[in-house]
Amino acid sequence: MTSTLVSKLYDTYGSRGFKILAFPCNQFGGQEPGTNEEILKFVDDKFGAGTKDKFVWFEKSHVNGKDTRELYSYLKKALPSTDGTRDIRWNFAKFLVDSEGIPFKRYGPKTNPEEMCADIEELLKKAGK
Repeated sequence: MTSTLVSKLYDTYGSRGFKILAFPCNQFGGQEPGTNEEILKFVDDKFGAGTKDKFVWFEKSHVNGKDTRELYSYLKKALPSTDGTRDIRWNFAKFLVDSEGIPFKRYGPKTNPEEMCADIEELLKKAGK
């Protein structure tokens, strides 16, 4: 499960300042229908107590369409997907941003978070961490 794998990134890199920002979205098959509070409870119930604390949580957001959260408009413009589109295609699309807030790389929803480790290491070293 992707949430578990992403939380392992925090376990590995969190002590070096690595942060994971989570933006629940219900635009993909209605997979996040609950309130923000219900989503946080679900994460801890499904993946273990304290899992939600490994992420910086934001309110449920739109990542595509006219109500797209401004951050996602910025990220999608800076880093189009590998197929040339800007839209997010499914849950667990991932963006790696450096310590200065500059988008570094975009990963598809099927990318195993472990495949991001070399890039994370590169950015942490660049930031002196």
